[in-house]
Amino acid sequence: MACAKCDFYTPKDSSKALLLEAKTNLQRMITAIPLTDDERAAVDDGQAALDKLLGQLADIPTPAGTTPRQLEAPAAVTLLPIVQVRQGTA
Repeated sequence: MACAKCDFYTPKDSSKALLLEAKTNLQRMITAIPLTDDERAAVDDGQAALDKLLGQLADIPTPAGTTPRQLEAPAAVTLLPIVQVRQGTA
């Protein structure tokens, strides 16, 4: 079994939801619980490890073929034409 902090560890595609939940729990811990400096350092280290794992999953294609990183990219802005609309009889 490989440690999640090791460079050769690759998370499973199905673990993304668990990783996001773990990251949320760490963020909640920082805001809700008074932590010592050592505890805060451990939480920060855990968040960095989760960010790294989520970054690895961002380049794995979805069943549709696009990667999560491509899905999160902002779409190009398309301006719609302004058309005057009049209601009533002419």
